[in-house]
Amino acid sequence: MKNRQGYLTIGIMFSALTVLGLWHFLDVRTGVSVSGDGWLAGWYLALFAVCLAFLALLGRVFLSQGQGKQWSLVRIYPIAGLGLGLLYLFVLPPMSAPDEISHYLTAYDLSSRMLGRPARAEDGHVLVRAEDWFLEDARGNYLVDDSGPYLSAAGIDREDETGIVLFGQEVTEDTYRMIHEILIEGKETPQQRMLRESGAGRETLAVSPLPPVNTTPAAYLPQAAGIAIARILRLDSLKLAYLGRLCNLLFFVGITWLALKRMPFGREVLFGVALLPMTLHLSASFSYDVMILAGMFLLTAVCMDLAYRQERVRVRDVVLLAVIMAVCGPCKMIYAPMMGLCLLIPVKKFGGWKRWLASAAAVAAAFAAAMVLVNGAIILRYATVEAGAALTSDGEAGYSLTLLLHQPRLLLRMFYNTVVYQLDEFHLTMVGAMLGNLDPQMNVPYLLVAFFTLGLLMLAFRVPGESLVVTGGRRIWIFVVCAACAAAAMLSMLIACTPQGSLVIEGVQGRYFLPLLPALLLACKNDLLVLTKDGNRSILYLMCCANLYVLIRLYGVVCLRV
Repeated sequence: MKNRQGYLTIGIMFSALTVLGLWHFLDVRTGVSVSGDGWLAGWYLALFAVCLAFLALLGRVFLSQGQGKQWSLVRIYPIAGLGLGLLYLFVLPPMSAPDEISHYLTAYDLSSRMLGRPARAEDGHVLVRAEDWFLEDARGNYLVDDSGPYLSAAGIDREDETGIVLFGQEVTEDTYRMIHEILIEGKETPQQRMLRESGAGRETLAVSPLPPVNTTPAAYLPQAAGIAIARILRLDSLKLAYLGRLCNLLFFVGITWLALKRMPFGREVLFGVALLPMTLHLSASFSYDVMILAGMFLLTAVCMDLAYRQERVRVRDVVLLAVIMAVCGPCKMIYAPMMGLCLLIPVKKFGGWKRWLASAAAVAAAFAAAMVLVNGAIILRYATVEAGAALTSDGEAGYSLTLLLHQPRLLLRMFYNTVVYQLDEFHLTMVGAMLGNLDPQMNVPYLLVAFFTLGLLMLAFRVPGESLVVTGGRRIWIFVVCAACAAAAMLSMLIACTPQGSLVIEGVQGRYFLPLLPALLLACKNDLLVLTKDGNRSILYLMCCANLYVLIRLYGVVCLRV
């Protein structure tokens, strides 16, 4: 009976995706008729066929029950996470994620250090292969100055990117055309043509005028490894970008898989968060959010495992927690409260208060040392700037920590206004209502946003026979930790991005809340809302199907952006 129901669900979803895919093929044909690029239809049909095949495969592993043992979620996740991530990697090209160009340059800098090659110019900007300028100047608009030791972009203000076309920052049909011409037809980029005509070698270095991210290099190890491999193999710019993103995706899937293995209960919740469109989009990009998401997922899993399943805490567990906080903390200081999840672990599992204090000190010291080494100057600047002297990142008069401490009512009013007026935006951007660089046209329909949200809530409900694990004070403590992270996110954006006179805190995005979402949902399990049957695997399968529809729809939207 279960097998029959599973095959029926697969059949319904296969039919629905087929109808919707054919419907969006009309959009592709419209784009082809305007642009004349007939290969767009071929790419779409290939994507469509892969999505249908993947839908059937996922249905088989999620829902069918043969004579053999049913696949566990731990075994299924690498297939689902990697498959969907690769499809997002294809549909949303390099540099399309939020701030991805800066993350790419930071990873490039680290790759140069790995290879023992020059990494920065005297002014602190990143050195790249001259042909890799293509990713930041797709039209070849840089006026090249070859008078120095490295090529530089003459005539362009380093603080002004006007006139520069960043590859993939706005995903249009032209973006797909450039990918097709370079990867399929072998067409030269403007930078490759410039190097050929000048007689310069492929390893000629150039200064990128765009700023990198100043944070811990550890957050860029996977991406940098991919770039380094591409440089060793002398791959072109696009292949380099795709390989760097692929390595980041493999890292995310690997660490999230380890977190699922370590999670003592509620694996379906973590699985569901990993299936959100925004999570998948970020996982297949250069963003350091990959390191933060994977690290916080693993931190949550380890703390839950030590608190509720393991009999004692081992030294390697403490070392792992310390490493996670040392790596992830400097990327975004706002996740420091996540260390509070360690307090869920009973003292007796450490062997007494003495070992508990030593373990707590080790984790806190690792975080503090990393923060001082990486962000010491920033912390000092925020802490010492005088009231009224603060400036936002745009140079406008902003809020200082001193001013906010002296006017707590102002701080509370800004927090209140932000929650009241922007909670809906946080929700939408957390799930992924706007992908790309928060592009409103690269959107996920609200109906699907509501479905993903409902799916997560249902995954957080108890199923028949499931015991309630997180109760009482521990549940309240998890809520406190999550609220502290959310408050820290708003406070950081209030100081860094919000001009005085604004009614709400500016710059806060819903993706900032993804790392704490699994812990929050796990704490929401209760005795009041209990499902009548266990449908978690069906919910996860339907979330995968929804992502497949998102992908084919996004491709159709891009084809219309001629």
